Amino acid sequence: MSFLEPKGALLALVVAIPIAAFVIGDRRRAAVTRSLRITALPRSVRLSPAVALVVAGASLSLAATQPTLVRRSQHHVRKDAQAWFVLDTSLSMKAAAAPAAPTRFERAQALAIRLRRKLGDVPVGIASITDRALPHLFPTADLNSFVGTIRHVIGIERPPPSDGFGVRITQLGAIGRIASDNFFAPTARKRLLVVFTDGETKPFADASLPGVFHKPPAVHAVFVRIWGADERVWNGRQADPLYRPDPASAENMQALANASRGVAVDGADFNGAVAAARRALGSGPTAVVSQEQRRFQLAPYFAGLAFLPIGFLLFRRNL
Repeated sequence: MSFLEPKGALLALVVAIPIAAFVIGDRRRAAVTRSLRITALPRSVRLSPAVALVVAGASLSLAATQPTLVRRSQHHVRKDAQAWFVLDTSLSMKAAAAPAAPTRFERAQALAIRLRRKLGDVPVGIASITDRALPHLFPTADLNSFVGTIRHVIGIERPPPSDGFGVRITQLGAIGRIASDNFFAPTARKRLLVVFTDGETKPFADASLPGVFHKPPAVHAVFVRIWGADERVWNGRQADPLYRPDPASAENMQALANASRGVAVDGADFNGAVAAARRALGSGPTAVVSQEQRRFQLAPYFAGLAFLPIGFLLFRRNL
């Protein structure tokens, strides 16, 4: 347990004032009782208001310190390796076999999370690609941050492409920027780029791609194709008449893999994607990284507990 605001414990000093007043009043009451020869109240009855005040004050002061249950853990993290997972967020990734079926993008999200778990100790970042590549999470060993970004941050055309809207706007050649624009840390000597896409891209011809990917330290690329010939982009239960699956997507993927000297695998071949990623990263030295996660805020419960003795005092006052 940790306390986010330790100074909140000073609130307990406020209780000293009514406690002092209670002690003085109790002594005077005892003196009057002896003078009038009246039977004194039982000690437990006389002290109950003081106990209630102490409990209420202690509960409120604990709530003010904001106690939080914390889980600390240690992870072994690769020092020499990093990976980037790039998800195609163009409109064609909204395609699915049926209106209620998982979209290509949803399948890409699931595959990315599964593959991230398989890489274990390798820091992994997340980027999206439409007509340009944009980073969303720089390489981290924190699985929760990765999953949260995949599920809640990126989405179809979020952000939208820079040159308009459409179902065929992807420019996969833009992935060269990830290899060349300092996305990877200088200490990462083993670098992996995994692209999850349907392969439906505008024509690209970039003779610089082999040089970009193989300039030391080389960036190893794995292209995971998520596509179906019978899939459509659905608006409710109506198929978008402007969209048809591109049968050349497999050729596009292979051409990009050849240009970057990478590997193209089908989304159904998950084991193949894992094997290609592991070959690219190999093994290397690790460092122990401590991680702290706040799990549970206790302040509302301590604050609520204070109402019990306060309610007792109000009830006793009305007797």
